[in-house]
Amino acid sequence: MQLRDALNDYKRHRDDSTRFPGERRTTTGRFSGRDGRLVHVDEDGAVRDFSYPLVGLTGVARSRFGVRPANEDDAETTWFDAAVDQRYHDRTALVVTDHETVHGRVTQYDLTVDGVHVTHVDASDADEALDVVAGFGFAPDGRDTRIAQLHHGDAVEVYHAEEADFLASATGFEAVRGSAFGGFPELLEETPAEYPRAGRRNPYDEDLLSGDVVGVIPTEDGTATLATLLTSREETPRDDALDAVRTAAARDAAALERAAEAQVDDPVDADRPHAAAIAADRRVLSLLTGRSGLRIAAPDFDPYYAHSGGYGYSWFRDDAEISRFLLEADRHFGLGLDDWHDRSAAVYAETQLDDGTWPHRVWPFDASLAPGWANGRMEAGDGLNYQADQTGSVTTYVAAYDEGGNYGDVLARALDGLDATLADDGRPVACQNAWEDMSGRFAHTAATFLEAYSALAATDPDDVADRAADRAREVYDALDDLWVDDRGVYALREYADHHEDAGELDERVDSATLALVGAHRAYDRVGDVDDERLDRLVSHVETVVDELFHDPDGPVAGLVRYEGDGWRRREQDGEKIWTVSTAWGANAAGTLAAMLADRGDDRADAMAATARDLLALVLPDGPLCLDSGYLPEQVFDDGTPDSATPLGWPHALRLATVALLDEYDFLEERTVAADD
Repeated sequence: MQLRDALNDYKRHRDDSTRFPGERRTTTGRFSGRDGRLVHVDEDGAVRDFSYPLVGLTGVARSRFGVRPANEDDAETTWFDAAVDQRYHDRTALVVTDHETVHGRVTQYDLTVDGVHVTHVDASDADEALDVVAGFGFAPDGRDTRIAQLHHGDAVEVYHAEEADFLASATGFEAVRGSAFGGFPELLEETPAEYPRAGRRNPYDEDLLSGDVVGVIPTEDGTATLATLLTSREETPRDDALDAVRTAAARDAAALERAAEAQVDDPVDADRPHAAAIAADRRVLSLLTGRSGLRIAAPDFDPYYAHSGGYGYSWFRDDAEISRFLLEADRHFGLGLDDWHDRSAAVYAETQLDDGTWPHRVWPFDASLAPGWANGRMEAGDGLNYQADQTGSVTTYVAAYDEGGNYGDVLARALDGLDATLADDGRPVACQNAWEDMSGRFAHTAATFLEAYSALAATDPDDVADRAADRAREVYDALDDLWVDDRGVYALREYADHHEDAGELDERVDSATLALVGAHRAYDRVGDVDDERLDRLVSHVETVVDELFHDPDGPVAGLVRYEGDGWRRREQDGEKIWTVSTAWGANAAGTLAAMLADRGDDRADAMAATARDLLALVLPDGPLCLDSGYLPEQVFDDGTPDSATPLGWPHALRLATVALLDEYDFLEERTVAADD
């Protein structure tokens, strides 16, 4: 997203009650891509790249499509507006968008394959012959200046230093030109600038020194196809890039359908429970995966960090939790994700620091260190600028994955890293929390340590397993320090030394503390969860769900993040609903129901009912799930989705929860015969 796009959005939405101005929202539309380039297709058909974190190339910053009567130079362009319908083709990532125009229905097909994105426009049902009009704004190397164009007849190349972006048409261009933007006066106008800018207002050389291309594309039999390709000039010679983009532009709708179906390794069995949710979760997590196998948290909707700290990076907490949930679901459903699991373990080994911990966040295109603020283990400081739960989450995944014992050195170093950040009282030292908005000694961090130590205790190497088992017991016992008896819940945190209430408990309810349930289930495999602790877990889950459940006078309901959460409220008075918190509640309730069922405890059915109720809120027909199948990070009380969309973490939680409830036959309410 370039500054002029952010300013245009700011001008449109500065007074909006639920939209944060200056962002490039993805709460509408759909994405196409897999393990690399990621392209958003909005409901008006406009495409934009969200690819940089995944492939290291920027690509399309803005675009717009329309049609006009053929062979009329002065014909008025009908620009596509909100779609009549937008959908995925079957279970693939081929986006199909129907537009209603004054000339009749026009259908647009969009598919991303490797570095190429193809847009096929079918206007064969129109009442007259049409040309397609397209405006593309490229930003090679993330630049909007010091770039230029080369015109190759049926293709255009936009380049800076390393990155070159190509646009090609299967039917050539009836007309094509560059389009320089209007300069400072246009940027400072009160109203948003028109895109693409009408007519040629600049000398030819100025238009060529820009990233914007406007073309008129003739149709054949009512159809036209455009393709864009992102490349590195060093890796891909120009002639090879031109051949690739021209070949891609030759695809019609049928060819795109075949290519999309080939991307789906293991089509989801329609007989599986909640098959649509499983398919959507797999598609989303594939979309978010970069070249290294790491995933971005979500498409980066706020590249100027105006209202957030960015999302287009790989956090080891989020990524490892996703990896673990995928592993659990795959082992139950047989989803054929071995390659995903292998790549995750390998890149975690590659990125582990010498002290056994993991840094704050990295780039998923090459796993190198990305900008962050929680790299305290890599720099001199007081230690607070470190998120210890990230190391806990990665350790848990690698230990669960490593059945062959190939990652013993990684696990041994991870154990050292955990021990170095475990205080003498058996709980992790003060650090940053999972939500990255507080410091202290958190119950959630302790939960990740308990689960990591328990997972290590279940491994083969005695020098790791025995030591980890001792540490797991220490953390298990130390959790008593965080129990708030009068609320029947585990505290959010103990305040750190720098806080005015140092040593006291922050007794607020926090959805992140739901991680305690999975941690205790892991511990129960290597230790003993006693009856008192089990009773406390039941009380904790019931209290968290009751206290955080929000059912406003509107179309949505679910769990808020924690008591007093003030982030991204805009004009809303209270906390917003979070899909990850709601899905976490479903998963924690389901996990606790499984623990209770394993013990023959009658409370299992009630807890399973809680899991089903919360899961229903995030399923494809639930109020928190968009028509695209995506789960946004947050939702306003009036139902407006907000923030990162789709967010990978709740999709993985949803998938794992469906698998868990299916394993224990909890997906439907049990009926008990009268004589029982």
